[in-house]
Amino acid sequence: MSKVLVAGGVAALLSGCELLPEHAMLGTEPEETPEAAECSLQPTFADEGCLLPNWVAFGLASQRGDNEWRNQAVTEIESAAGRSEAERELARAVALAWGSEREWREAATIYQEYTAAAPEDLKPLLRYWRNELEGRRSLAGHRDNARGQLTSLQRENAELSEKLEALTAIEQNINLRQQSP
Repeated sequence: MSKVLVAGGVAALLSGCELLPEHAMLGTEPEETPEAAECSLQPTFADEGCLLPNWVAFGLASQRGDNEWRNQAVTEIESAAGRSEAERELARAVALAWGSEREWREAATIYQEYTAAAPEDLKPLLRYWRNELEGRRSLAGHRDNARGQLTSLQRENAELSEKLEALTAIEQNINLRQQSP
């Protein structure tokens, strides 16, 4: 029975190789297509051919960038002419999603409000980013709760240590009185 399962698993793995891009099996990087070379880093709804590459590149740049980069990107996004409000706000959300925890809250709100206005091909990526962001926010909340609990437990431990020292002192006094004639 186990040999059949192993053979089936190997067959399933090998049959999936045909679904992989050739560069993945050869261990090489894919050649850049002319379409990909023409795409910019600016996230926009305009060019369907570059829609996902532009947004993914912008998301990666935001993740890798520092606060200065994100602030500059947000300024450029807000000053860009000819963009719809949804396009501007979603680009802001991508930049803010890798900033401070306060900015995470703002980015999550923007994602929720404007994702429906995005092109259909972009919506799954935006939902994924929002879910990932909500996961980070949840972990940060758990961390903050744990820190609060730790502080409370440390305070309680200190109070109990003081009480234990007081009880130990009382016990020593009682023992000394009993030993004295």
